[in-house]
Amino acid sequence: MTVSPTTTKEDTGGRAVSPGGWLGWVTSTDHKRIGVLTMGTALVVLMAMGTLALTMRVQLAQPEQHLVSTHTFNQLFTIHGSGMIYMVFTPFALGMGMYLVPLQIGAPGIAMPRSTLLGYWLYALGALVMLSGFATPLGAHADGWFSYPPMADSVNSPGVGSDLWIVGVFLSTTGTIIMGWTVLWTVLRKRTHGMTMLRLPVFSWSMIASSLMVIGAFPALLAALVLLAAGRADPSIFDHNVWNIGYQHLFWFYGHPVVYVMFFPYLATVAEVLAVFSGRRFFGYTGTVLSLLVFAALSMSVWGHHMFATGQATNDYYSLASITLLVPAGVEYFAMVGTIVGGRLRLAPPMLFALAFIPQFLIGGLTGIMVGTPVIDYHVTDSYFVVAHLHYVLFAGSAFGLFAGVYFWFPKVTGVMLGHRATRLHFWLLMIGTNVTFLPMFALGYLGMPRRVATYAAFEGFGWMNLLSSIGAAFLAAAMAVFAVNVLWTLRRRTLGSAEKAPDDPWGGHSLEWATSSPPPRFNFTPEHPVPPITSFAPLLDLRQRRKQEATAGGSGS
Repeated sequence: MTVSPTTTKEDTGGRAVSPGGWLGWVTSTDHKRIGVLTMGTALVVLMAMGTLALTMRVQLAQPEQHLVSTHTFNQLFTIHGSGMIYMVFTPFALGMGMYLVPLQIGAPGIAMPRSTLLGYWLYALGALVMLSGFATPLGAHADGWFSYPPMADSVNSPGVGSDLWIVGVFLSTTGTIIMGWTVLWTVLRKRTHGMTMLRLPVFSWSMIASSLMVIGAFPALLAALVLLAAGRADPSIFDHNVWNIGYQHLFWFYGHPVVYVMFFPYLATVAEVLAVFSGRRFFGYTGTVLSLLVFAALSMSVWGHHMFATGQATNDYYSLASITLLVPAGVEYFAMVGTIVGGRLRLAPPMLFALAFIPQFLIGGLTGIMVGTPVIDYHVTDSYFVVAHLHYVLFAGSAFGLFAGVYFWFPKVTGVMLGHRATRLHFWLLMIGTNVTFLPMFALGYLGMPRRVATYAAFEGFGWMNLLSSIGAAFLAAAMAVFAVNVLWTLRRRTLGSAEKAPDDPWGGHSLEWATSSPPPRFNFTPEHPVPPITSFAPLLDLRQRRKQEATAGGSGS
């Protein structure tokens, strides 16, 4: 996705503008360009991580296959998991915030734009460093995205690939912390006149909650990585169990909130889409805002439920805290359902993905409560049940929210419309592929198939379910290919001048980004596209309703 190129040295107000061409992109302090760079990089990494996942599914399609070695398989699942969490869903969510939050609050730009650009480049460099591990003699890191010591120390995991993984994740996480700071500071300091906190759109509130978790929890991962690096320099550190368990506490203090950083922005995207394509104001706005803040606070108090099997966590407390998450989650689900009940639904492409998000993410949420219950967790720990749960959260859930956002805001970002037939084909392939791939994994895990295994014996009876999962993965690959071709072909047609032009507000949006041009100008709003009066969290809907009332009153008067 691209915004219109800037070719002038200054805008009409005399303010400096980024140069044109590739130099303008890599040095720009325009929040929209930085946001597009972040989201575009995340989508490229998503395609690469999908290729790794497809390779694993081919390996597991039948028992006792040896298409790749066990060590190579371990590299694949480690970099796949690391890439999706550290390099795809988290940065894409922050990229959306960098692009949209200044527009939604009526600001001309983002706070601390140079720091924001630095955050992007740290993230991009971190992704490159992590992936470069494949080029080392012993290959990439192979101990999972969590990399517990002592298995991840230099004795049990020798090679430069593991060191590159630590450096790459450290750089990327530092970049996301910086980006989280700048998004939060923008909301606090740069709102337009009349934009009070309780007039912020739901998406902007989701970015506040996400940024608070980034700032509060992500430094724990940096500390864990420093501890792991020290242990690779001196493996004797991990002879003492306190450091092994200490690492897990540090890691999961980050590892649970990051799930909600990968959830809140996509949930809020779905909320915005549901409201627009239901023709209604979002239902339960105040309750949803409060639930996001409560959810963010609780998310930082439940990390120990990932450690039930260690015997080193207070199970009763962490289980109760995990179940308490049902309350704010329930508020958010009821708000989404309440928005569409009684609405006049338009099944445009963004709405299809938003509607599919609701039941699929519900599966992920409910199974999360199951694994947050010790008696169940003991049975399914380190099994494919956990793999299924995680993927229903991050793929059946967040990925559908991500694509709902891509199709919703693509016209605003690029000024052109995506092909509708290809979009619908993408949706159905993704819908079929997601559920055919991940539903069987619940049964596999319950029946005892451990995760992180490169093969399995025929007598275990896992073959037909794994084959079904691998067939589903082929549908997912086809879906992503359709998506990539649709985006690239549309952008190519835009360059040639033959793409369908997007109006400023093609969907009848509710928030301020739809009041400016498509794509927006350098400083977002102009005299031709001014910031309208802010009367609620849906100012454009208010404006349309007032105009309709005035037209009705005028007609009655005549």
